[in-house]
Amino acid sequence: MTLREGTIGSRYEIIEIRLEDKVKRRLQMLGLTKGTAVWVLNNKKSGSVIMKVRGTRFAAGRRIAEGILVEEGSYEQ
Repeated sequence: MTLREGTIGSRYEIIEIRLEDKVKRRLQMLGLTKGTAVWVLNNKKSGSVIMKVRGTRFAAGRRIAEGILVEEGSYEQ
């Protein structure tokens, strides 16, 4: 599933980022890497997603949120 499809208040693990290299590298520099836990804080109707990653809140637009593949699971904070 993609991060865009995530449920508010749920935790997920990033399994893959399917975006162009420039965007992918930028997300990796911000800490969004394979295996990282992500909490979905808000999922807007416009397609943007607000998430918490490693203690920092991020917002991603629809295109980026749809390029981040995640899986459900329980992770320690």
